Amino acid sequence: MNKIIDLPKIIDPRGNLTVAEQLKNVPFEIKRVYWVYDVPGGECRGGHSHKECKEFIIAVSGSFTVTLDDGKNKHTYLLNHPYQGLFVDTDTWRTLDDFSSGAVCLVLASELYEEEDYIREYEDFLEYIKSE
Repeated sequence: MNKIIDLPKIIDPRGNLTVAEQLKNVPFEIKRVYWVYDVPGGECRGGHSHKECKEFIIAVSGSFTVTLDDGKNKHTYLLNHPYQGLFVDTDTWRTLDDFSSGAVCLVLASELYEEEDYIREYEDFLEYIKSE
């Protein structure tokens, strides 16, 4: 189930620290990590779904919105705290928008990159989830 998960925030006058641990506060084994940055104003990222890969999305700097769509309902999340992550389950269409200047989007993924896992057309996504 898609949801915001609070990560541990260790407050220190020298600077705060947050940790994400697989199978503890990240609900899967992490097999891949990537980050998105320098997104030009007005651009959109995502625009796809995964058949097998689960993701945990964190705004490590700045902010952006993530809209999740299960084919029936849409929900938009504002990510703007580096101590929170958004768990995105399989069979969920996602788009990332409204990136602030300097925003960095960190993604922890449950699977290695495989193009066959992606559904890149929304109509194909709707057909796929109907067949599930």
